[in-house]
Amino acid sequence: MNYKMQLEQYLLFLTELGYELDQFSEFKFESLKDHSLFGSKQELIDWYYAIVNKSTMKMERIPLSECKEWSLDIETGSICHSSSEFFRVEGYRITGTTTREVTVGWDQPFLTQQGFDGGILGLLRKRFDGVPHYLVEAKEEPGNYNIVQISTTVQATFSNLKRAHKGSTTNYSYLFLNPEDHPVTVIMDQWTSEDGGRLFNKRNRSMLIEYDENTELSLMSDRFRWVSLHQLKTLVSEENAIIAPHIRGILSGV
Repeated sequence: MNYKMQLEQYLLFLTELGYELDQFSEFKFESLKDHSLFGSKQELIDWYYAIVNKSTMKMERIPLSECKEWSLDIETGSICHSSSEFFRVEGYRITGTTTREVTVGWDQPFLTQQGFDGGILGLLRKRFDGVPHYLVEAKEEPGNYNIVQISTTVQATFSNLKRAHKGSTTNYSYLFLNPEDHPVTVIMDQWTSEDGGRLFNKRNRSMLIEYDENTELSLMSDRFRWVSLHQLKTLVSEENAIIAPHIRGILSGV
């Protein structure tokens, strides 16, 4: 029995039980079984570790004073980038902490995103032979566990999207920045908050969009892969450290 027939039976079953169907009913069905046309969960894991093993990204801890393009702003006392983009390292004194472990308050540094709005965390959905798949990237970030994590289609700050780093354009970002100009349907578009213990008032624009099934969309590199929702949710519970938190956040909304 193909995916469409199984889905129809599932939705009919829910209706007969008296459940009200909504736009997310299919997502629950996708979570029950792996319908991927692009390989098994184990093949997804093997692909991930192949990317990890060929990563050339290295880190060397250096004094903050030696960070190129970063310096102390004497007027504000913050560490800033020469472009005035990305984020600032700012000191804050916290008081009135009677509900916390340290009731007398404390001082700490915060990372403050330029404009407070971090960026776009976007996951792209597309059907192949009627079966929904999701485009993920094995993305390298220097602070990641294992350097590489399976992340959303787009994970970029607005500073990156504006190319303040003078680097390359973020792959597929045009679909999320201007969805009305492309064959996509916006399923979810909402602002989500970040960790307030380290990041000051930061939020991200979390998006889930669906690309037209009948329109071709090429993979930009072997770092991108089409996966099923079942694979992602299974990996979140079994191989949590390899799934970026941004995917977990978006999946919580469906």
